[in-house]
Amino acid sequence: MEIFQATADKMRMSSKRFATLFVVFFISFSVFLIVSSIYRNSSYYAIFEGLSKGREAGESAQNVTINRFPLEGTVHNTSEENLVSEHVKVLPGIFQNGSEETTTTNNSIASRVGPKNVSLTSSTTESTPDLEDKDKLLGGLLTTGFDEASCISRMQSQLYRKASPHKPSPYLISKLRNYEDIHRRCGPNSRAYDRSMRKIVRSKNKGAAATLCKYLIWTPANGLGNQMISMAATFLYAMLTDRVMLVKFDKDKQGLFCEPFLNSTWVLPEKSPFWNEKHIETYQTMLEKDRNRTSNSKDDLPSVLFINLQHTLSEPEKFFHCDHSQYLLREVPLLILQSDQYFVPSLFMNPFFNQEVTKMFPEKDTVFHRLGRYLFHPSNEAWKLISDYYQEHLAKADKRIGLQIRVFSPVSTPQQTVMDLVLSCTLKHKILPQVDLQTSAGKNHSVKAVLVASLHREYGDNLRSMYLKKATVSGEVIEVYQPSHEEHQKFNDNKHNLKAWIDMYLISLSEELVTTSLSTFGYVAQGLGNLKPWLLYRLVNNDTHFPSCERDFSSEPCYHVPPKHYCNGKPIKDVVSSFPYLRECKDYCYGLKLVNST
Repeated sequence: MEIFQATADKMRMSSKRFATLFVVFFISFSVFLIVSSIYRNSSYYAIFEGLSKGREAGESAQNVTINRFPLEGTVHNTSEENLVSEHVKVLPGIFQNGSEETTTTNNSIASRVGPKNVSLTSSTTESTPDLEDKDKLLGGLLTTGFDEASCISRMQSQLYRKASPHKPSPYLISKLRNYEDIHRRCGPNSRAYDRSMRKIVRSKNKGAAATLCKYLIWTPANGLGNQMISMAATFLYAMLTDRVMLVKFDKDKQGLFCEPFLNSTWVLPEKSPFWNEKHIETYQTMLEKDRNRTSNSKDDLPSVLFINLQHTLSEPEKFFHCDHSQYLLREVPLLILQSDQYFVPSLFMNPFFNQEVTKMFPEKDTVFHRLGRYLFHPSNEAWKLISDYYQEHLAKADKRIGLQIRVFSPVSTPQQTVMDLVLSCTLKHKILPQVDLQTSAGKNHSVKAVLVASLHREYGDNLRSMYLKKATVSGEVIEVYQPSHEEHQKFNDNKHNLKAWIDMYLISLSEELVTTSLSTFGYVAQGLGNLKPWLLYRLVNNDTHFPSCERDFSSEPCYHVPPKHYCNGKPIKDVVSSFPYLRECKDYCYGLKLVNST
């Protein structure tokens, strides 16, 4: 009995201890939660959070190339004389062989920058103190999170432009953020990309595969201007169809652009089987199969389809905008699209796309302006050349005038005839002042800097000589510059493309712009700068009875080969009355471009 009594006493003591421990634990745990909550909201937590972000920033710096296009193929062995015409000072490091300055950041930007008189810090990794975040991000068009040092132009380019009075729509911003999320999850170097591509390759000849992600591969055609306007159109189509856009960038475009998408790349991996794939079903073949199909089954749709939207457009591609075509294309996981055209107007011909694009762009004539400034950021190498040239020659001018001269048939078109056309336009519309034939000197009232973009150096030289010899009747000082003169357009050439990109960007910074009709080079510049240019008449057979130039009604590029048929096959007789916001181009009567009013 004593044993049992002792055992009972011990059990009662253990029960009391357990209860005591439980109470102590409960009180301690409550105190811990309270202290932890206070701690998380204290300045100490902010310090630790800052250290954590510092570690993340360090990791980001180690992987800096993920935020931009790999900068390979540095330009070299190009003479200074070929880049910059005489009377223009050659900037240090521009296309010089072996110069370290071609790979360094811009550390010497002058105090006056463009239309905004603001200063930039000498350190490229520091944010500019007098530039608000909303301006740096173009009103929300750009996203945060990029390592600024990996792409200096992304944060600095707006300093060289007048602030836009119009901001991107909230719907466009939400669509861009949604696309970025899709690209991050499904882009190269992700599990979803690897799995989807394996499925597509395995089922290439067995019908459309059901994949987690869908893709749109852009394939280049013609010159850089054509390529940039078609890339912008392709990106818009990718956003509308929830596809990941990948670009085939060969060596000719290395070192031109930064990566536009955070923590991913838009470059099609070199190991992709679709880099040089030849045996791919075409859009035309798919439509022929569809016409012969006896049931509504889509089992015979391919996993990969090639679409040709170049200016040599065949009949079936003219129905690309139609509902039924888009219904079929929606089932194909991988589209390979080749185009040299700005086919955005055709998307306005599709009821669903029209509704979406109208919400994204309430101002219809800003589509390329928004998408171009979102996608195309000069690489650090290109930006140094651009900003240095701007500071040296253009920054101190009271007004900047861009003059783009493209001669499509140089052999049969005399240079003097082209020069007469340019002077007739610029003098008549008071873009440039008349020279004073009576005096040899004038008062220095103001300075106009004229930037000539042309393959031929004679136009810059002639204009410069004209204003060097005589004063102007207005007293203005005219300074003429021409960064490059390649004589001939070169395809698949990295140096040529870099010079073209620099020229396009520089003239896009103008307050007044004169371009050549039908030139996609001019389209890019006017779109980036949101400028309505004066269009030089395209010379044919040396005609002289035409107006020398005409002011355009929109900064949008012209779509040269739009659809000519309704989706039922009947010819479109009056596009303007049939499709709101579309008008015939001023520089090409068969083309279409976007305009705000109906």
